[in-house]
Amino acid sequence: MSSPAPSPLLIGCAAGFSGDRTDAAGPVVDTLVARLRAPDAPAGQRAFLIFETLAERTLALAQLRRRADPESGYEPLLDDMLRPVLARCLAHGIRIVSNFGAANPRAAARHIARMATELGLAVPAIAVVEGDDLSAPAQRALLRKQIGTGFDALQVVSANAYVGAEPIAAALRAGAQIVVCGRVADPSLTVGPALAHFGWAADDWDRIARATMAGHLLECGAQVCGGYFADPGFKDVPAPEAIGFPIAEIDADGGVVIGKADAPGGVVSEATVKEQLLYEVHDPAAYLTPDVVADIGEAEVAQVGPNRVRLSGVRGHPRPSSLKVNVCHEGGWLAEAGISYAGARAEARARLAADTLRKRLPGLALRVDLIGAVSLFADDEGRLLAGTPAGEARDVRLRVAATHAERAQAERVAREVMALYTCGPAGGGGVRSALTPRLNTVSCLLPREVVPTRFEIVEGTA
Repeated sequence: MSSPAPSPLLIGCAAGFSGDRTDAAGPVVDTLVARLRAPDAPAGQRAFLIFETLAERTLALAQLRRRADPESGYEPLLDDMLRPVLARCLAHGIRIVSNFGAANPRAAARHIARMATELGLAVPAIAVVEGDDLSAPAQRALLRKQIGTGFDALQVVSANAYVGAEPIAAALRAGAQIVVCGRVADPSLTVGPALAHFGWAADDWDRIARATMAGHLLECGAQVCGGYFADPGFKDVPAPEAIGFPIAEIDADGGVVIGKADAPGGVVSEATVKEQLLYEVHDPAAYLTPDVVADIGEAEVAQVGPNRVRLSGVRGHPRPSSLKVNVCHEGGWLAEAGISYAGARAEARARLAADTLRKRLPGLALRVDLIGAVSLFADDEGRLLAGTPAGEARDVRLRVAATHAERAQAERVAREVMALYTCGPAGGGGVRSALTPRLNTVSCLLPREVVPTRFEIVEGTA
């Protein structure tokens, strides 16, 4: 007689990017605990908490912090995100998987161990996943071969491959209570726990694809629960100030129902799920990830209860032979400055100020926006602004921006906007300026066999 299928897996997400709400985890963990302790909870029910905190340039910024301080380089809000829920997670067997290790997973693991000690807890078994960081000198030849000779001119800050779920699953099978990753693909934070829990084969493409799309629905945090969705009177979201972050229920076949934490805000509907399902998907029939090529061409979503939506019809195809690599490099300086004009003929005065700046800053390609008149739909070359007749806007913020490889040249923007106080049109005020080092990105593909990944349990005992 065959053994019964493993119980459904619960995975809650408490962050969709670095800088997300730090109070999101509490309601998610409370809801997971309540479901684990419910009288009708399936035997062997397991729950995970994930935090997705990396965007394309987040790792480069983390690498810069690590250069300044070898014990830095991980998610700066790690303490605020994790400390309030760590004890409850450990007490109820809720395991934690996240990419908040960023450029320094081992330092993040040490920080979590200290956090546990400060809370009076036994240090949990913490694993780090490594292998994504390709910024070492020995790996530059691989990147040069893929990117070309222009690579030699780049001042590389970080180079990271998007690795998959296998090392996460291996760490969990080895007993890790917390898995700290760097640049794994966002959906892999969900696929790893599913592989470990259900024991799927590495080439069970349909099930892995379903778990991948569950991870895709979770990875942006509140977005699938009404965040980045509301349009008053057209798409209403209750209490957006208190959105409950998402929780996925995944079954042994990879089927998924998306719900949310028990919080007063947010909504999970067919519309929110469809929007997130298509978010950043270049080809619905071939969504490339390190774990699988997911096919949602015939996927269906159906409301199965209040704030509960089922996703079905996802298919999978063999995973790509290559991994995506992002190389971030220094890109000079971005200068921004603004000044406001109000009242009669405000727009005309703002346009005169912009024209003055162009003549005063030869050699710099200025981006000019008249916020309140012509801005969001404008273009860097100023074609829309030049082709839009001057209007009668009475509340205008002139914003100018420019980039340059040399800091001294970029700094000219702030000086000239400040000079408009006495040298420009009448009535300008509220000058603000900023100078920011730029990071540019170039991407390439590497054969997955040259990007070996591994895990190690570095704290606690397995």
